[in-house]
Formats: sequence, C-alpha cells, structure tokens
Amino acid sequence: MTKEISLDPRLAADSIAIGKLTLCEVRLQDDARFPWLVLVPQRENVSELFELTAADQGAAMEEIVRVSAALRAITQCLKINVAALGNIVRQLHIHVVARNEGDAAWPGPVWGAGARVPYGETEKTDLIERLQSALAMRG
Repeated sequence: MTKEISLDPRLAADSIAIGKLTLCEVRLQDDARFPWLVLVPQRENVSELFELTAADQGAAMEEIVRVSAALRAITQCLKINVAALGNIVRQLHIHVVARNEGDAAWPGPVWGAGARVPYGETEKTDLIERLQSALAMRG
C-alpha cells in the first residue's frame, strides 16, 4: 500500500472511495447511468501517465486490466472504455467505464452526456460490496 495523497476536490465530490490497490485508489463515480470506476495513482504532482516511473506505469496497467475485468464480470457489459483525459482535473486519474448499447450516451463518450444520476444508497452499497469482493479489497 502507498501513503495517502491529496485528492482533487472535484474527484472527491463526484466519486466514492471503495478501496486501494497497490498503486491506485479505486473510486466509484457517482452516476448510476454508467458503472464507472476511477483509478487514482497515489503519487503526488503527477498529471500524465508518462510521468509515472516505469514500475508505476506497469502497475497502473495491471490495475486497469484487473479493474476492467472485475467491472465486466459484475456488469456483463458489452464494452469497457478506459481513458485518462485530465483536461479539467489535472491530477492523474484513469476512468474505467462499463458500456452497453442503448446506455444514456451510446455510442458516444460518457462525458457531457446528460445529467448525472446519483446512486441510491442501497444500489451504491451493493455495487461497492460486489466490486470490493471481485477486487479482493477492503474499503
């Protein structure tokens, strides 16, 4: 595990921490329209993947693959979208989004597609527990 780093306030406001992997904190984006995780590498002052050390780049890729596989297993989605944009939030974070034909943004990107729909408490708790189990992590 790595030490706590400061989290961009926008990431904190829009997502819920569900646990930590070796490099990244895993967060659930609070938008029930799309099962959507955000991986935040626990490294200060990093805004681009290439700014990570080679070892951290490898760890990030392994964690992206691990989270993608878990999200697909849980959601049975058609497609997993992975992106690290950072145009608004500069802190390096990687989006892993489960997509299905006919979802609220299909086939376009999820960014800017309609209004966010926050999870209900029961739905959020259930999804977080299933993700933690699939990823063998604790919150």
